[in-house]
Amino acid sequence: MGRIATRLGIAFAAGLLLVAAGGCAGVDAPAGEAPAPVALPEEVAEEVADSTPEPVEPDDAGEPSATPSAVESMGTAPRVGASASASASPSAKPSPKPKRTVTAPRTVPKPPTETNRPPAPPKPAPSGCQPSYQGDQATRAQVRAALTDAAARTYWPTSAPDIRIPLNLVKATAWQESGWQSNIIACDGGIGLMQVMPETATWMNQRFGQGYDVRDHRDNAYLGGTYLAWLTKYVGDMYFDSDYRLDASLCTSGELNSCLLNAVIAAYNYGHAAVAREGQPLAIPNPSYVRNVRALMTECVCLGY
Repeated sequence: MGRIATRLGIAFAAGLLLVAAGGCAGVDAPAGEAPAPVALPEEVAEEVADSTPEPVEPDDAGEPSATPSAVESMGTAPRVGASASASASPSAKPSPKPKRTVTAPRTVPKPPTETNRPPAPPKPAPSGCQPSYQGDQATRAQVRAALTDAAARTYWPTSAPDIRIPLNLVKATAWQESGWQSNIIACDGGIGLMQVMPETATWMNQRFGQGYDVRDHRDNAYLGGTYLAWLTKYVGDMYFDSDYRLDASLCTSGELNSCLLNAVIAAYNYGHAAVAREGQPLAIPNPSYVRNVRALMTECVCLGY
């Protein structure tokens, strides 16, 4: 009890000295002047020093803790920086920073390599041969609907769901191949909008478990889209690490073999074996055809149909 009374007496005396000196907690010194130091009796100074709290380390090894709501109501909280860290006790060790758990992005397993391959395209037709026509010609509106539907399909829903055939690529390919004539039969045997060979149609129906009729304009569009999708996967797996983006912005100017889009266009016309071969560099044997289709993808009048 005597110790408490002594402490209260000392604190009261220290308070009187502070008031007499003109200092008060919460009142700032005039701008440009530092408050005059107050000399305390030795016994009071020792008692005040004993009652000074120990410095507290900031949370999270130097990172400021959340601002209390009371501080927010008064304005911006003081920033904990280098000066605050320097004033901390040198013997105190900062708390270890908690480890952050990094969640790896979800990836789709790489599809298996294709071993079942479509037949090679036929040899070029003899010069002077004229195409023939069979059946009724589909209207442009019907052709546009069929090609749009073919581009919107997901051809590899399990192993490669990201593969999408751009609509402008489907439209441009059909225009290059047939001029959007659904009932045309070429001299080399190509049929309809996408000039699908009968052997290729048979192979794709077997490969994908379908029964598309190559002479029906809608099924012909699906067969052409399916072949473009198969080429995208086959060439994409072999040369582009299963990156199936058919994006023209990925193509390097002047280097036709620099992107998947050019390779797929080339292979549609010239066959997969002439473009993609195991252990061989990617080849573009028909650069004029590729340039034509690429130009049609942005300039074809068919894009407005």
